[in-house]
Amino acid sequence: MSRQYFGTDGIRGTVGQAPITPDFALRLAHAVGRVLKRTEAKPTVLIGKDTRISGYMLESALAAGFTSAGVDVMLLGPLPTPGVAYLTRAQRASLGVVISASHNAFPDNGIKFFSAQGTKLSDAWELDVEAVLAEAPVWSDSAGLGKARRLDDAAGRYIEFCKSTFANNLSLKDLRIVVDGAHGAAYHIAPLVFHELGAEVIAIGCEPDGMNINDHVGATHPDALIAAVKAHRADYGIALDGDADRLQLVDAKGRLFNGDEVLFLMVSERLGRGEKVPGAVGTLMTNMAVELALQRKGVEFVRAKVGDRYVLEELERRGWVLGGEGSGHLLALDKHTTGDGLISALQVLQACVRSGQSIAALLSEVVLFPQTLINVRLQPGQDWRASTALALETQAVEAELGDHGRLLIRASGTEPLVRVMVEARDAQQARACAERIAKTLKG
Repeated sequence: MSRQYFGTDGIRGTVGQAPITPDFALRLAHAVGRVLKRTEAKPTVLIGKDTRISGYMLESALAAGFTSAGVDVMLLGPLPTPGVAYLTRAQRASLGVVISASHNAFPDNGIKFFSAQGTKLSDAWELDVEAVLAEAPVWSDSAGLGKARRLDDAAGRYIEFCKSTFANNLSLKDLRIVVDGAHGAAYHIAPLVFHELGAEVIAIGCEPDGMNINDHVGATHPDALIAAVKAHRADYGIALDGDADRLQLVDAKGRLFNGDEVLFLMVSERLGRGEKVPGAVGTLMTNMAVELALQRKGVEFVRAKVGDRYVLEELERRGWVLGGEGSGHLLALDKHTTGDGLISALQVLQACVRSGQSIAALLSEVVLFPQTLINVRLQPGQDWRASTALALETQAVEAELGDHGRLLIRASGTEPLVRVMVEARDAQQARACAERIAKTLKG
């Protein structure tokens, strides 16, 4: 059975268009509440949101839906997605709810859920919710209604949690750090985390107005961070996305480091402290240079499908703790149950402070392979997987690349496109091989 509403990361869309409407949000919360009441007499859910103007509307609708099913609600206000996951666990709540469309522009919004353990919920749970959505609502009478209240100092509690993941015997004193909150959920939290650990903080992207989230700032627009780091002669720059689960890092020279490099740094730092790191999980798009560098350190590397959800599933299956994507979604499961941009940044800064070295120095043994990505639009009815010519050209390219490069051909999940990615030590070779595959696909 396929899901009608839930995607790979909750339910997302344009506000005012189905399903991101107040009536659907109310019905969704009511259905979730009924599912929760199968196993709990009086469940409690937490609701956090980012800074989009539509968050007020959806928050009210969700609260009405939950209370109408006899579920108590605690409203957190603006809070990063990983902050909601943490407080759900810390408050022993039944469920955490996040109103956010992450890195999308403000016309969009979304709704996603965390379990009582602060983890993402299963496909089976989402199918249960969709089944109840298809049924007529069962409204509680006055005596059975849930109550709604605000949780005092939700932001302060999360700030203390983030700080607790940084070594007690270290500080960020004498560091000047630019912090870009993307005008999003961490606008009032991220600057304080680094300031309270001793850094001099220059905040940008921390003045939300309900409509400027991710607008030319944040992890998806790192040019603003690079410019600010250079202008203020800062030591580091840290950019988050709208819900603060994604990270981008910049050093004093304005060099941008992606999630692949940060993953390697996190693994390397733990090995340097004598910790055992049996393996790490990346995705199909993780740069091959990182894979080879990890293998040289005796660390097994496994690729999951693109998406932090799939990285998390692979980590849990193998009992490992470190994983991530080049986009900046990073997981350290011994620190948090979900990806957290702030905690990932603290892990990197901790490595720099402890070693007395810059990010670039810590990554000196990793030189990313050049990558070429070409999108090829498919013809109606084109069955590219059955192409003999493509199979032969693929074999030829893979033989040419050998152990010094990699070819990935995958279909887009949202458009009639095939994405061709080639990486190699030589940029010209990567480009030439990708163009050969693309030409064959086009016929």
